[in-house]
Amino acid sequence: MRRLLLTLVVGFGVYVSNAQTFEIDADIRERAEYLRGFGTLTLPDAEPGFFVAQRARLNTGYTSDKLNVMVSFQDVSTWGATPQIAATDADDSFSLAQAWAELKMSESWSVKLGRQALVYDDQRILGGLDWAMQGRFHDAALLRYKKKGFKIDAIGAFSNTTQSKVGSVYNLQNAFTYKTMQVLHISNKWNKASISYLFMNNGFQNFTPGNPVVFLPGVYNRVTTGLIFKASPAKILDLSGSAYYQFGKANSTTNMGAYDVLFDATINASDKLSFGAGLELLSGNDATTPEQEAFFPLYGTNHAFNGYMDYFYVGNHANNVGLNDYHVSATFKPGKKTKFIAQAHYFTSNTDIAGLSSKDLGTELDLVVVQPLMKGVVFKGGYSQMFAKDGLRAVKGVPNPSGAQNWAWAMLVIKPTLFTHKIETAPATE
Repeated sequence: MRRLLLTLVVGFGVYVSNAQTFEIDADIRERAEYLRGFGTLTLPDAEPGFFVAQRARLNTGYTSDKLNVMVSFQDVSTWGATPQIAATDADDSFSLAQAWAELKMSESWSVKLGRQALVYDDQRILGGLDWAMQGRFHDAALLRYKKKGFKIDAIGAFSNTTQSKVGSVYNLQNAFTYKTMQVLHISNKWNKASISYLFMNNGFQNFTPGNPVVFLPGVYNRVTTGLIFKASPAKILDLSGSAYYQFGKANSTTNMGAYDVLFDATINASDKLSFGAGLELLSGNDATTPEQEAFFPLYGTNHAFNGYMDYFYVGNHANNVGLNDYHVSATFKPGKKTKFIAQAHYFTSNTDIAGLSSKDLGTELDLVVVQPLMKGVVFKGGYSQMFAKDGLRAVKGVPNPSGAQNWAWAMLVIKPTLFTHKIETAPATE
């Protein structure tokens, strides 16, 4: 160990920079949404919703051979939410998105410190949540070893969010804000395949189950571990999958054991047309056993999974009946960057639904178009509809939803590079 530390220190001292870049870029997004049953079924007397959300993010970055630094600011708001002549932003929509520094100690070793996005694999467990205007970031320290296609990341993070809230009442989603987090991610890439292993331990504030949740003193731990792979065994075939297991404590008094298994296959019929099929099985609670058996993908970009209408695992469906998602898709690319995507999901519960003999939850149809308009500007839009069954009505607690459950959206993504400055310097001699 002492020899390793000496190598890192000496390596950092001699690994010098001869190129530096300073860059400023923007990320501006405007998204209009029409909602009639997004995330849950609409009540009979509920009116459809409509709003426009926006994000204005400014990213500044410095890159050299020894040091990378990024500072990112953002304003996230909804049109009309801020008064036109307000002296201050009452919604507190302005925030620091990222602020980190990465020190390159050698060609293989680096450490990254600060507020940063943790994005791994297919983002099922750890993702940047870029669909949400605010994104998802962690205050963390990341030690990385990388050589060719092999990489090891060791991460430590903590949060003080719940420490001042002991005895207070919050909803269940707040109970998934960790106090401590340790992550080990090991991956290797080849020409046509990759495999990775994830180990993540989360320490949570103790709480009393129920709705609402009451936080208590003390911490309990939950472990999520799994394997993820991608492979292209033939030119026309792409395969991907993962298998995760969660164990430890569901709360201070309840043990847990839960799983998530995913498999997808894509057939590339031509350069313009591809077809996909797959399934994901997420375990749910069994009313006959004392343990919690419901899997929850904690910090992923869950909007990308189980249908775009976010009925499952996007701030909801925790500690529930689980989910079986059988899906098919087709992607058509008439131009270089234009895409039309169609997906269909058939949902069933993973365990029995109380009072029902059927596990059927429903079917969702998702349609998406992606069209670049000019350099740095892309239009995206879509339409989704949920065809709910009795099981979904029971799980969501809406026995008689009104009419069609649908959602439509249109978004402009504007990401220009505002400034770039490069400095070439001679290598240091000492």
